[in-house]
Amino acid sequence: MAEEDQAGGTAAPWCVSYDATTASRAMGAILAVLSSLILAANVPVAIVLLCHIQKSGSKGLCFVLNLALADAMVGFTVMGVATDELSQPYYPSQNFCVLRMAFVTSSCAASILSLILVACDRHLAIRKPFHYLQLVTGLRVGLCLLGLWLLAAIVGFLPVFIPSFQRDSKHWKCSFFNVFQPSYMLTMSCFGFFPALFLFLFLYCDMLKIAWVHVQHIQKVKQAGLAGGCPPPRATSDMKAMRTVAVLIGCFTVSWLPFFIASVVQMVCPECLPYKVIENFLWLLGLGNSLLNPLLYSYWQRDVQLQLSQLAAALKRRLLFHLGHSRCFPGRDTKALPAVSCLELQD
Repeated sequence: MAEEDQAGGTAAPWCVSYDATTASRAMGAILAVLSSLILAANVPVAIVLLCHIQKSGSKGLCFVLNLALADAMVGFTVMGVATDELSQPYYPSQNFCVLRMAFVTSSCAASILSLILVACDRHLAIRKPFHYLQLVTGLRVGLCLLGLWLLAAIVGFLPVFIPSFQRDSKHWKCSFFNVFQPSYMLTMSCFGFFPALFLFLFLYCDMLKIAWVHVQHIQKVKQAGLAGGCPPPRATSDMKAMRTVAVLIGCFTVSWLPFFIASVVQMVCPECLPYKVIENFLWLLGLGNSLLNPLLYSYWQRDVQLQLSQLAAALKRRLLFHLGHSRCFPGRDTKALPAVSCLELQD
């Protein structure tokens, strides 16, 4: 970076220092590990949710499934960025870098919008519990998901359609501030992230108010001696939904808020905060949100947790089965054991 500053940002591609190449490869290794973890965490959750939706017919879980798919797409697109970092020195074309980072941005936008839909779904379930099934229909869920991905594509590919959001540079590297103008980051922050954060806070505060009213009602009923020791199932469900949304909002805020605040600060005062800090540390913190989401849902959802354990047990049995067969020597005359059905075992 010192060489680029001295040359006024016009360093030739072959004038890359050994330290810069080592740092890029280290960053690539970190991104590769993080993207692999994101895929490993989201793909099983998506499979389990898909099976559960087919069995139960729950429409609300479609938003959770979409969140897992969006986070898995984040891991898949970041894997490409990790490949570029590990291939340094590597100088792709401007159009290639713009398209790659557009896919990354679209995936992150889809993840954020999916969190909004999940929060809205839980808010609607608490606000309109008796009309929830009539309001959340398959057609409306499909339209919401279609609109979500269209909006995410528009946000991510906005620099493709508006070239003024692209940064012209001679030393191309696929990263946010090397590809996009700071004005694009400011636009995403002001019209994307911060409105989403305020909507999260509104939904959470409203659910908190509803849960607090229910708790006060339960206390009044207990004082009147009209209830036993167990709270009504409606209040327990409200508290669980409120706690789940609170944890998701907290993780989302801690993950992405520093990145967007630093991006705004970097545009207003470029000398105050180097963009390398934002790209190498704060962006990784934001990507960590895609790793936390499936872990939180697999923990809070009992059905998902149970089916994940069943899936892990089935994979373990299959692995042990193949390991047991690999110990047999195919060259020797070993007779295969006769197949025994479950009914024969019961007899």
